[in-house]
Amino acid sequence: MTKTAWVFPGQGSQALGMGIDLLELPQAKAKFEQAAEILGWSVIDICQNQEEKLSRTLYTQPCLYVVESLLVDALRQKEQPDLVAGHSLGEYIALYVAGVFEWSAGLRLVKRRAELMDAAAGGMMAAFIGFDRQQLDQAIAQTNDVVLANDNSAAQVVISGTPEAVKSVISQVKAKRAIPLNVSGAFHSPLMSPAATEFEEVLSSVAFLPANIPVASNVDPTPSIDSEILKQRLIQQMTGSVRWREISLALPENNISRVVEIGPGNVLTGLIKRTCPDLSLINIRNMDDFKKFVSV
Repeated sequence: MTKTAWVFPGQGSQALGMGIDLLELPQAKAKFEQAAEILGWSVIDICQNQEEKLSRTLYTQPCLYVVESLLVDALRQKEQPDLVAGHSLGEYIALYVAGVFEWSAGLRLVKRRAELMDAAAGGMMAAFIGFDRQQLDQAIAQTNDVVLANDNSAAQVVISGTPEAVKSVISQVKAKRAIPLNVSGAFHSPLMSPAATEFEEVLSSVAFLPANIPVASNVDPTPSIDSEILKQRLIQQMTGSVRWREISLALPENNISRVVEIGPGNVLTGLIKRTCPDLSLINIRNMDDFKKFVSV
């Protein structure tokens, strides 16, 4: 029997116009209205008309949560996954799918997370593509105030830290491409500790239920259904590395043979293909993809 994992992209996958076609889903209008009450602004308006705002953390993360969860709600009427995982912000959709918290509680968490991360300042992130892993690891080890933030694949990672430290590592490592990212802070690094401490207080007030589907977390790819373990991993996520390469490697180890990426873009399936080329990969980015999938 084919075992399936659903995976959910995070910040960086957003695109102007995403989610607008979901309005034809029966439950979508009510969900968009509920989101507007929680957020104080319209996801539809941001996604349809305001590209600059859509690229800002404050708006990006809630928009992705709403759009991806609407696709999930429609897809669950056809099938259920055997494992879920999400990249950074995407982990919140994974936890929602697994029944760890209900939809509005998840959106309120994402809203506060986005506010705290948007307010972070003074840090820098940069992506490396096509590099010497040993050389990069050595440069990070010898440079203060910089860490490996996203271990996405053998050929693509992101570092995070102070601007001086990130620029120093860039100057030390030969890479096909080294790209500074347009973010406000040093996400997934110890520099996010003040924000993480404040967010931990928010998380502690939300009841987590045992997951009904195993969740592979960013800071620990070992699938778990334990509510306390999943909450602790989420607390660690803001300052910890996203271990996506290890999540990818764990998929076949957990007998997963098919992976469905739900949300805009195809970043995660691209990363998984480089790490585990034998897996069957599917993208559900919009209503057209959804209709094709359910008609098979």
